Amino acid sequence: MEQTVEIRSKVTNKPSRIGKKYYVKTFGCQMNEHDSERIAGLFQADGMIQAQSEELADVLFVNTCTIRENADDKLYGTLGQLKKWKNLEANRRLLVGGCAAQKDKELVRKKAPWVDVVLGTHNLTNVINLLNQAEDWGPVTEILDEISTLPTDAPSIRESEYSAWLTIQIGCNNSCTFCIVPSVRGEEISRRPADIVNEAKQLVQEGVKEITLLGQNVNSYGRDLRIDGKARPYFAQLLEKLNEIDGLERIRFTSPHPKDFKEETLIAVRDLDKVCNQIHVPLQSGSSKVLSKMHRGYSKERYLEKIDLIRSINKDVSLTSDIIVGFPSETDKDFEDTLEVVRYSKFDSVYMFKFSPRPGTPAFDMVDKFVEKKVIDERFNKLKEIQTEISTVRYSRFVGTHQKILIENQSKKDQSVLSGKIDSGQITHIMETGINFGDLVDVKIYDSTPFYLKAKLI
Repeated sequence: MEQTVEIRSKVTNKPSRIGKKYYVKTFGCQMNEHDSERIAGLFQADGMIQAQSEELADVLFVNTCTIRENADDKLYGTLGQLKKWKNLEANRRLLVGGCAAQKDKELVRKKAPWVDVVLGTHNLTNVINLLNQAEDWGPVTEILDEISTLPTDAPSIRESEYSAWLTIQIGCNNSCTFCIVPSVRGEEISRRPADIVNEAKQLVQEGVKEITLLGQNVNSYGRDLRIDGKARPYFAQLLEKLNEIDGLERIRFTSPHPKDFKEETLIAVRDLDKVCNQIHVPLQSGSSKVLSKMHRGYSKERYLEKIDLIRSINKDVSLTSDIIVGFPSETDKDFEDTLEVVRYSKFDSVYMFKFSPRPGTPAFDMVDKFVEKKVIDERFNKLKEIQTEISTVRYSRFVGTHQKILIENQSKKDQSVLSGKIDSGQITHIMETGINFGDLVDVKIYDSTPFYLKAKLI
């Protein structure tokens, strides 16, 4: 009979696993992607090498998400399939981490007892110790209620040599009723500015040209830090410091919260040459009534004031947003309010989501107010249609302009097609020879779609 051991302190490391192969399977957001890079760094520091696929791995780490309902279903379906993978070799090890593990440690154990290690979001840097413990004593679970180490304590293995995530903050102090993040990521903790700047300089020395500042609410960064005994609004100042780094070409950031946008941040986006001309302004709903039920901290009118402020400071900035369709109690009038805001704001693109009830959130208990699936689907398609029309117009404004793109990807269907982003964030395809990944090239945009641009070298 397998024994589950609750660990509350670090254990002594065993000799490294030189030559063993690892694979990290990631679900969810950018924060999870960056966490997976850190896990990969720890595995390689322990002597392991990356496998080309999970089938070839000796150690498999599944980094989980729990933002939407189908994320849980997908996780347990995946773990069920991996039981066969694990049983093929006696020494294979299966580890599960991330938000679903933080939220549902008992459920992961119950549904997938063949998992060797279950760990949460607050103790990723302890993964090697826990793997050692599992090999010595059997299945291990360690879920901490508070963060044990900040991101600087772990190396990262990035997918791209030229662009990188840079965590500036972890956790969230907001209380959106649809979101599970605060309960699985904890309260906001900001990294010290000097640590962030030093990490950015190190990334540049490694060849990185573009960094994306990462946090659950980046524009509230620094409010928990104290200088001379007083809290200060650090985010714009942080952007200024990063903008001074020699060799760094571009700075992006995600995700901000509309209620926390300050004028100095908007001015920084406009005036700092390395900060990209792109702002993400999550709407979620255009109805003041629904926004109140969501606990978003702003009304429709206040949101539009933010849009007006952004446009008054930086008329040509690219705006993107998030919208949830079918939040409990959403009426036809509420949805029309959302469409009204979308038409007014003229977003370049929108990440659209159908409401998904998450256990542990207040919205989950609004079951008597749930909107019918058929209605949600109809509204979602309507929003998609309208936003596609807007994106068509917004993207077309770049045709004929000169831009710079950082070459990042290659088409899987046609290897002659390379792609990257222009400063404003739009995906841009180019068919040229003699260009390498990581090149920052001057191009002329000659065509557009609602989803990407086409370019030629100047």
